[in-house]
Amino acid sequence: MSRACRLIPCAAVIAGAVALAGCRGGGPGGSGGRPVLTPIGRGVAFLPSPAAASVTSRRAVRGMRCEPGAARRYGVHLELFAHRRVIIVPAGVGVAPPRRAEGRYVAGPCTYPLRTREPTGVIEVAEPGRTLGDFFAVWDRPLGPRRLLGFRGTVRAWVNGRRRIGDPRTIPLQRHAEIVLEVAGYVPPHERYGFPPPL
Repeated sequence: MSRACRLIPCAAVIAGAVALAGCRGGGPGGSGGRPVLTPIGRGVAFLPSPAAASVTSRRAVRGMRCEPGAARRYGVHLELFAHRRVIIVPAGVGVAPPRRAEGRYVAGPCTYPLRTREPTGVIEVAEPGRTLGDFFAVWDRPLGPRRLLGFRGTVRAWVNGRRRIGDPRTIPLQRHAEIVLEVAGYVPPHERYGFPPPL
């Protein structure tokens, strides 16, 4: 069982996956046509852990520090796919242990300026100007033009439904951006995401 599943009821993980995969349209922009449900991939590669050695030891990552308190944040939504299957972005990225459940969210003694508190792909950003590469650095997972987590191949990216060429690590984490990364297959990308308040 995944760490996220132990911290949050498994129903929340499934709900997060539904929010992540959603019902997609048949066109390139994710609109029109019959809805298509994208299944979650099987195996640990599709359910990565939020754990990172730097976060566990509360070391600075690219100038970002683990701080207690409630900094003002905005949301960015990240969807990951490999072989036309959903990869879950886990709750607890950028949250120092010991992690605990607070309702449907994960909390800890301190958090980094980039964090996830539920397994829906919502990144909570406290420092404008950060990039997707910064988030993957906090997560301590590989990302590059030909690598996405444990998957290899050309990584294709979309932001707000538009194809983005270049290194995915340079994608800015702008408020309410909908970022989709795919490797080894194509799933029609969403153009937007319904962020919960106050994000």
